[in-house]
Amino acid sequence: MKDKFENVLKDKVEESIRKKFHREIFSKFCQAINRYKLLEEGDSIAVCISGGKDSMLMAMLFEELKRHRKFDFKVKYLVMDPGYNRENRAKIEQNAKNLGLEVEIFETDIFSNVVQIDKSPCYICARMRRGHLYNMAKQIGCNKIALGHHFDDVIETILMGMLYGGQVQTMMPKVKSSNFEGMELIRPMYLVREKDIESWRDYNGLEFLRCACKFTEMNMQNEDLSKRKKIKELIKVLKKENPQVEANIFKSVENVNLSTVICYKDKQGKKHNFLEDYN
Repeated sequence: MKDKFENVLKDKVEESIRKKFHREIFSKFCQAINRYKLLEEGDSIAVCISGGKDSMLMAMLFEELKRHRKFDFKVKYLVMDPGYNRENRAKIEQNAKNLGLEVEIFETDIFSNVVQIDKSPCYICARMRRGHLYNMAKQIGCNKIALGHHFDDVIETILMGMLYGGQVQTMMPKVKSSNFEGMELIRPMYLVREKDIESWRDYNGLEFLRCACKFTEMNMQNEDLSKRKKIKELIKVLKKENPQVEANIFKSVENVNLSTVICYKDKQGKKHNFLEDYN
């Protein structure tokens, strides 16, 4: 009876991607892959599943993409356990089973290390996670890791950099690893909106992990999470006055005019000032 329920749920989820959410989600997923050239012939992708709605949907989108693929590539579903409690670990395993995903799980002690860090724990945690994911992905024969960051993550990062970091930068759709030769990070959910991911989740009656970090479990204050929450609220307020504000934030890093920028850094990190060629 349980297996029958899992099959019915998997079929419903797959159908919702093909039909109801095809335009909002699957088309945007494919658009990002094509626009930013995220996949190439012969790629082996480690699709990194954290247990949240974004990465679980990304895994299902790759499953759908495999049915339509125009060239050969391989996909492996990788779950890193950074120190989840028993309930959260079981939740990830059950969701993967319900969705018909064969996942490979490996364990680290990241949470126990990061919880002792006072300054920028989210940043440190993300870097440590990425390092472990790169390392494991390389061990299992992959040349790329795929993370589930979406459109809203991108525009929030742009504003956080400006308002809290004093710099203009964004979360790139793909990045070559500087520490793991031949490895690359891709973000195929780059153009998918969070509200559409939530609609997909709710339509299918799915429940995923929200935030399973130690800071949340222990009710500890986290400055990084607080800043991102404030940015989310700011965007909501701005959107009431200008419905295009989210799209405009995104476009702002696509339409950078260096002739109107006081200073900028080139690819080598060298700083340039507009006065250099003013005359």
